[in-house]
Amino acid sequence: MAGVALAGVSLLVLMPAALTPRAQAEGRAALPAAPDAAGETVSLSIPVGPLEPALVSFTEQAKVKLVYATDLTRALTTTGVTGEFRPLEALGRLLEGTGLSYRRVSPSTVTLVNPRYAQLGATPEETVRLDEIVVEGQPAGRAAAAGLPPPTGTVGQPPVPYAGGQVATGARLGFLGNRSVLTTPFNVTGYTETLIADQQARSLADVVLNDPSVRNDAPAFSERDSFFIRGFSVTNLDTAFDGLFYLANPRRVFVEGIERVEILKGPTALLSGGTGRVGGTINLIPKRAYDEPLTRLTTTYLSDAQVWTHADLGRRFGPSKEWGVRANASYRNGDTPLDKNAIEVGVATLGLDYRGERLRASLDLVHNTQNITAPTSLFNAVAPTIPVPRAPNNRLNTASSLEYIDTRYNMAAGRAEYDILPDTTLYAAGGVSRYNEDFLTSSYRVTSLTGQATNTLAIQPQEIQGLTGEVGLRTKFRTGFLGHFVTVSAVEANNRNYRGGFVAPVLPVFQTNIYDPVHLARGSVNTALLPRSDNRPLFTELSARSVGLADTLSLGEDRFLLTLGGRFQEIDQQSYVTAPGATLGNLASNYQRGRFSPALAAVFRPTDTLSFYGNYIEALEPTALAPVTAINANEVFPPAVSRQKEFGAKYDFGTVAVTASLFEIEQPNAFTDPATRRFSVSGLQRNRGLELSVFGEPVPGVRLLGGVTFLDGRLVNTAGRQFDGNVAPGVPDVALNLYGEVDLPPWLAPGLTLTGRAIYTSGQFYNQANTQSVPDWTRFDAGLRYTFEGASGKPVTIRAVVENVFDNSYWASAARGFLAVGAPRTVIVSATMDF
Repeated sequence: MAGVALAGVSLLVLMPAALTPRAQAEGRAALPAAPDAAGETVSLSIPVGPLEPALVSFTEQAKVKLVYATDLTRALTTTGVTGEFRPLEALGRLLEGTGLSYRRVSPSTVTLVNPRYAQLGATPEETVRLDEIVVEGQPAGRAAAAGLPPPTGTVGQPPVPYAGGQVATGARLGFLGNRSVLTTPFNVTGYTETLIADQQARSLADVVLNDPSVRNDAPAFSERDSFFIRGFSVTNLDTAFDGLFYLANPRRVFVEGIERVEILKGPTALLSGGTGRVGGTINLIPKRAYDEPLTRLTTTYLSDAQVWTHADLGRRFGPSKEWGVRANASYRNGDTPLDKNAIEVGVATLGLDYRGERLRASLDLVHNTQNITAPTSLFNAVAPTIPVPRAPNNRLNTASSLEYIDTRYNMAAGRAEYDILPDTTLYAAGGVSRYNEDFLTSSYRVTSLTGQATNTLAIQPQEIQGLTGEVGLRTKFRTGFLGHFVTVSAVEANNRNYRGGFVAPVLPVFQTNIYDPVHLARGSVNTALLPRSDNRPLFTELSARSVGLADTLSLGEDRFLLTLGGRFQEIDQQSYVTAPGATLGNLASNYQRGRFSPALAAVFRPTDTLSFYGNYIEALEPTALAPVTAINANEVFPPAVSRQKEFGAKYDFGTVAVTASLFEIEQPNAFTDPATRRFSVSGLQRNRGLELSVFGEPVPGVRLLGGVTFLDGRLVNTAGRQFDGNVAPGVPDVALNLYGEVDLPPWLAPGLTLTGRAIYTSGQFYNQANTQSVPDWTRFDAGLRYTFEGASGKPVTIRAVVENVFDNSYWASAARGFLAVGAPRTVIVSATMDF
């Protein structure tokens, strides 16, 4: 049994037997001989009850493959069938009174159809062919897989969706390849394209809001996304694209071309080459063409006056549809709910792939532009002598209309894998990226409880270049009673930052008030004289090289999995002189460090639906640069070692899954002191936490996604022991997310779905002394979705959502010594049409 999303719709593939070894290696369905679906009779005993489990029993007893859209059977029941029947005759009896019919695709494959059901845009003459579906040996509607995966599967479609279609049954664990949720010894979640579309996500920040262990620490109307995962900073620069680092947009990821967003919590040195961050890693899986042609147009309105058009096209070619093309293009422009703020975004992506019998390959090209007028700043602060004042009205903008941020981003990435043997695969991947940023922005420092603040204009044009390559091998074999899944990889990632090298113009520093902002007039700064990012000198260069090796041992039909491995890492960080009047290109600092980072992880599955796991993992990681508002701005610090211990449990009820994780992470503490404004990497921060999550479709037509995280972030070793035992700044002790969908009954409102989300974050301390803090906040979202059949017989989906329904004003984050105001009430309405 396996699930899959086809053209954005969740399908279910029910299969009567396990995959053959060869089929597993190819990631496709292959079955032993089965009775003809219309010929010889079979003995069946299927009771009265819900249709979904009845169909599962039918496929097991009749040995017939069945593929259909999950929405077809939602909330339906059957009168059952008992006795000797030909398979198709029995299926007809099961479907009596449901309004569904069937169509035979092959002697042992059947698809369900409903002429009036528009989710697939199917007519009675159309069918869904099973050989179009990448199964990868995973059961549908369940997170449990048959243990270790085949060594292939990292090119093409990612693991199939779980029940409800919002979360995947597995994820790509770096060089370990695809793993199911229950066989993964880490806390990992993969959010699907269906969820991204239904929540009308504009960027990566909107998608990760579904995870209670992730919080955004950058303002919504700035140029960037930035995150806290398990209480540690993870910037957008640390986001991976298809497993490769320093290729994704280093400021903001737009999700038009993204199929899946995967969040792996904790240090990921073993899995990713050591270029992630201690809190976790976000990995982006690009869209690939499905076998069914796709032509989809989405038009969206966002308050106050933004219009967004998005086209999504997919085709496959060749005798076996081995060649695929997926193209996405979008344009968005207009005013936002924030005063004086406007945004213009252009996105173009092209995904090409080839899937042969032994060779699979892909190529991705991405282009983004983002132009923002009057952007908010990440670097807003409060003087240490006063309490943090209440948050200003969320529609007030301290930035002036003359301020701007213009960015350009281009990226190319490729991946190929070849099966030299059925259970041995060689792979290689690599890519390049370039990001340019030109801006004139301001940031304020509050000096009074009445909201008085000093506003400072600044410029820092820069260019960021990324270059990453990886080669590796995966193989699967047995030695006696032990199974082995051995992986080895070599990674080199390079990130260069070009900035500075100019005499900064004299820019205004002026007094304002966050409750009644003062705005500079257009023309008060001659922007034509400002330097640009195209010809800046090299400022910093970071190179991360590593070789990783892991062996996952399996015992007792994969009931016990033990992963032993490690990665030798070498990180090189160099900075160069770019100050005016100095000799450009001279080395200012050079930090080199190499070490072996071990990893140990285990999974015990007493049943197919329950697993316990634990891991210990270390990582050598680059540290952050001092921000531009610090008195030691742009100072480079040496790499640091972080460590994690984690234990957890996962249980799959069939249509809903729950997980629990206990963890402890230690990392050298990085912080901008509000009193001295000096950024430093010193002391030690230790975060302990408990994560509880749920996802799936507990009853037909009701889908849930969310959880709660309890965090205890402590400073355990600070300079002079001054703040030992204090709560780490920016770390909430409770964070809760819950998103839900309810399909209204067909007799009441066919095709209508109600949606809602609640997000809660407890109060946070702003400084290390714990004398300044921000209060807790809660945000509610509400929406609806309506799907019907258009004039062409294809589906049309209308979506509407109101974010921050009660228009609360609050400090959304107090991380890293900076403040971010939450976004105001935002209305989003869209129409999606298939042609």
